[in-house]
Amino acid sequence: MQKRWVIPDIHGCFKTYQALIEQQINPSKNDEIYFLGDYIDRGPGSKEIIDHIMKLQKEEYNIRLLMGNHEDYIIRAYGEEINRKRVFGFKTKNFIKKEWEQLGGRKTMESFGIQSLKNLPEKYVKWFKNLEYYIKLDDVVLVHAGLNFNVTDPFTDKRAMLWLRDYQVKPEMINNRLVIHGHVPVSLEFIYSSVKNSSYGFIDLDNGSYMDRREGFGNLVALELNSMELKVQQNLDY
Repeated sequence: MQKRWVIPDIHGCFKTYQALIEQQINPSKNDEIYFLGDYIDRGPGSKEIIDHIMKLQKEEYNIRLLMGNHEDYIIRAYGEEINRKRVFGFKTKNFIKKEWEQLGGRKTMESFGIQSLKNLPEKYVKWFKNLEYYIKLDDVVLVHAGLNFNVTDPFTDKRAMLWLRDYQVKPEMINNRLVIHGHVPVSLEFIYSSVKNSSYGFIDLDNGSYMDRREGFGNLVALELNSMELKVQQNLDY
């Protein structure tokens, strides 16, 4: 039977991600795999994660990919770096890049083996820019952070989809679909609770894959939408 897997924020934890995919999910090419964004930053293996997903795409696995706020950061930081100008012989500062580096971007630079963001290979820049903002399925809406239900059409607010941290679901505005997202780390106990209780209107799947020292956190999870089964992979990168 075809399965539908949803995987949230990986954050550069390649060994953890690889164990989840190859040992726990072991997907077939008939399965659907949906990634909720934030593939990069914080952990040591951002490049390896993207390379592995690219390999799955090349092998024609059924994959769809959302953009997270960390991909948005690297796109904007890269654009700013490429377009930096000189003023009185000095290059202008790239404040977006500085912010991004403080949120784990330095680890991503190390993973790609580059000193300057301008040296990020074009194929990765293109991959980042082609990521989707949301995915509507018959029964759920997949998004990185959330939806802004205070506007007429929640699917027009792209910034909210990447950055929102608190919102109230109005099911009638999305044809009574369930919202599934990541972005804000929550405890494993809360994830299990929200999977069992559909009255929440949402499921936050982000358990803070990189937060290995905090009790109840530090796992990468995957949710199978047909059975609502959770797979939990403890962090292997730290």
